[in-house]
Amino acid sequence: MSFSSEIKTELQSIKQAECCNRAELSALLHIGGSIEKNSQGLNLVFQSTNNAVIRRFMILLKSLYDIDLTLLKKQSQKLRKHDIFIVKISEKVDYLLTDLSLINESAIFFQDVDARIIEEECDKRAYLRGAFLATGSINSPETSAYHMEIQAFSEVQAEVIKDLANHFDLNARVTKNKRGYIAYMKEAEKIADFLRVIGASNSLFEFEDSRIKRDFKNSINRVINCDLANEKKALDAAIKQLEQIEIIEKYHKNLSKSMTEAIFLRKTYQDATLIELSYASIEHFGKQISKSALNHRFRAIKDLANQTIIEENLK
Repeated sequence: MSFSSEIKTELQSIKQAECCNRAELSALLHIGGSIEKNSQGLNLVFQSTNNAVIRRFMILLKSLYDIDLTLLKKQSQKLRKHDIFIVKISEKVDYLLTDLSLINESAIFFQDVDARIIEEECDKRAYLRGAFLATGSINSPETSAYHMEIQAFSEVQAEVIKDLANHFDLNARVTKNKRGYIAYMKEAEKIADFLRVIGASNSLFEFEDSRIKRDFKNSINRVINCDLANEKKALDAAIKQLEQIEIIEKYHKNLSKSMTEAIFLRKTYQDATLIELSYASIEHFGKQISKSALNHRFRAIKDLANQTIIEENLK
């Protein structure tokens, strides 16, 4: 089962007030509904490939209106061959269209939403829940790319969803795709907040747990990569210092005590970092040569080696 399906399965059991049921049902039909006309009149149709969503839709409809409906099932022609569940409503269609704000003053279906349906804070949450149940999806928290979207078939619908989401500071956006428009968000924190808003507490815990584990793993990897980079940098510096020491030892016999000590440490511990050489100096010289002092001495060795190369090339 996909992460999105897990969320929808969790959401089907949420208990809420009648006004919230109405807002959620309105969203389900705005996003996943359609109108059919036959000889008997209009039918209101809702369809989904998700069992949990269909059950939720039927429970909401029955609790609010107590009307008969027809449930059909057919097999999708797509490769995945998901069953498609179709709910057809032929009773009180005109009343439902008005009561759920499914038709506007211009007689256009599934566009505007009556502000009274989403007046309360709980209604706004319920409407977002219904929209997500209808066509929403969230990438698995196991993936590195965070993405939540709700597919809409008109820009008006997508903007309604975006505005409701941004009422809760979710930073939602709208863009066009092949099937219409989507309201979406990509920030992990905002997706987590969205799950909290629609009441998917268990899915929120799973999402956050997975995100924390992956972020911790990524932090460990960054530390390891940083350590490896530092080790390589220290090794490259040590190799250069050994090359410079070889040059000055070839042409210079009487070196200062400080330079001789630095040369001894480097030749004895060829792969060591400066801090490691600093601690080794205690064992060999009875005193600790600080890291900054060693760095200063190796710069002097470098300068002397460069000067020696220039002088030898001028001869």
